[in-house]
Amino acid sequence: MSEKQFLNYYFKLVSEVSKSIEVDELSKIIYGLNLVRKNKGRVFLLGVGGSAANCSHMVNDLRKLCLIEAYSPCDNFSEFSARVNDEGWDSAFLEWLKVSRLSQKDALFILSVGGGNKKKKISVNLIEAMNYAKSKKSKIFGIIGKKEGYAKEIGNSVLLIPSIDDKLITPLCEGFQAVVWHAIVSSSLLQKNKTKW
Repeated sequence: MSEKQFLNYYFKLVSEVSKSIEVDELSKIIYGLNLVRKNKGRVFLLGVGGSAANCSHMVNDLRKLCLIEAYSPCDNFSEFSARVNDEGWDSAFLEWLKVSRLSQKDALFILSVGGGNKKKKISVNLIEAMNYAKSKKSKIFGIIGKKEGYAKEIGNSVLLIPSIDDKLITPLCEGFQAVVWHAIVSSSLLQKNKTKW
């Protein structure tokens, strides 16, 4: 496949994914976030790798545009890396949430390609955090790329980015995380402040 053929193929997939987004599930997430805000709760965004970077950006948009109190543990690199070093990778998010006094008014928002997999022991840190959230009766929202992901299984409202080509699941999922959260923060129900442009 030539470079031009690949690019045409890639953007054909982008179009197909766009047309396959479950807007009903997305609406549930928007209404759920609005309820968290009404109840004066907080949203904690969790992700690793490219999804962690997306969490930071989404935190900004939720706070600035939607007036929703939001945080991501990866934004405090000193604490997060100390927890990974001293307590282990698997419990780093969990222990951070404990200090934050996660409650039933709050929500987790998972950004992840796989969404966690218990059998394969993938993204155990996300799984531990989600189990803790369930024990605290916190809501769990997410945008993930694997239908068998733990987030989809345990979450309240989790949007699945359709996997059309398994070789491109990561770039399409992480790219669409941004597309989807921008739809969330632009919704008439959530957006309180206008964007600059």
